[in-house]
Amino acid sequence: MHVANPLSLDGQASPEGRRVIGLLVAAGFFLFFGFNSWSALFNNFAVEVLSLDALQVGWIQSLREIPGLLGFVLAWIVMVMPEMRLAGLCVVLMGAGLLLTAGSRGFGELLLGTMVMSIGFHFFDSTNASLVLTYASKESAPRVLGVLGAIGAATAVAGTLAIVTLARPLGYRTLIYLLGALTLVGGTIVLVLGRQGATEKLERRIIFRRRYWLYYFLTFLFGSRRHIFTTFATFLLVKVHRMPVQQMAVLFLVNSIATTLCYGQIGRLTARLGERAVLSANFALLVAIFVGYACITWLPLLLALFVADNVLFGTYLALNTYFQKIAMSTEEITANISVGQTINHLSAVFVPVLGGRLWELYGYQATFLAGAIIALLGLLLTPWLRAARPQPVPES
Repeated sequence: MHVANPLSLDGQASPEGRRVIGLLVAAGFFLFFGFNSWSALFNNFAVEVLSLDALQVGWIQSLREIPGLLGFVLAWIVMVMPEMRLAGLCVVLMGAGLLLTAGSRGFGELLLGTMVMSIGFHFFDSTNASLVLTYASKESAPRVLGVLGAIGAATAVAGTLAIVTLARPLGYRTLIYLLGALTLVGGTIVLVLGRQGATEKLERRIIFRRRYWLYYFLTFLFGSRRHIFTTFATFLLVKVHRMPVQQMAVLFLVNSIATTLCYGQIGRLTARLGERAVLSANFALLVAIFVGYACITWLPLLLALFVADNVLFGTYLALNTYFQKIAMSTEEITANISVGQTINHLSAVFVPVLGGRLWELYGYQATFLAGAIIALLGLLLTPWLRAARPQPVPES
């Protein structure tokens, strides 16, 4: 079945297109506000309120990645629940997870709240991307994804300001209750408003094709490089350069502001220059960043490279819009985007362990040079992206 794109070539949306994107903006705001607030408060709450030890926190942080590995399940869920309704449900789950977290009295309850929150977060990520790729034109999709990414990054700033302002007078538990209730209410509104619309009429097909191999492989490389940097860059700053927690908080605030300002620009650049140019630049810059972390000891430059790396996370949208251009039909988008999320998270199972082993055997330089090799491999593969031309959507 052919689904007309509500976003026309000049970017003007039809009423249904504006409705879908508007609901996604609202859903994204509430979900990422809840998630970023949870991220900022989790460690302090676990240690200072629940008195958990490092092993318990480590188990929770590891197990919460399981829903990401199960992203392929989304391909079956959308056979019975349209994506727009699922997006609202994901925000509801985020709010419910926060409320369960606030009510936790020990390890088991905190793990339960974290897993509920994580299911909502990981399933929303794929649902959000698949809705944009289904309803936005190939010309508009990069800009829409860039704006949605910027909104997600902006909520980190909003969440940080809320925590700085309210944590002391309210206390961690009350503050998390408040944030969870706000997220839950927002998700309920999106869920109710998303019950009707064009997503109800879409057919879904679970088909994986050989022509999608480059998307799958680059997705794996993106995940591998993400887990190397997010695991070991901050560890290096603390372990080797002795950065105190106050400076780390400022760094993450600067990072959130930078990503907010840049994600929209990445979307515009992708729309103007194409996926091949953006992803080639991404992997080339990543090679330089990883080599920099292996060789540079001057802290200010390392901090600048840290922010640059996080900005480059936004180029993942170019990989999604590449898939939109090679997809044989819109009905195949959700299944393959959800499988892409699983592939992205596969590296979380072993990359941190291998990176830590390299660090122990040969020093931190080896870990970051391994990241440079992964980025170089991605750079060598990007010329194949020239095949990413719009394909005719078969009528049914």
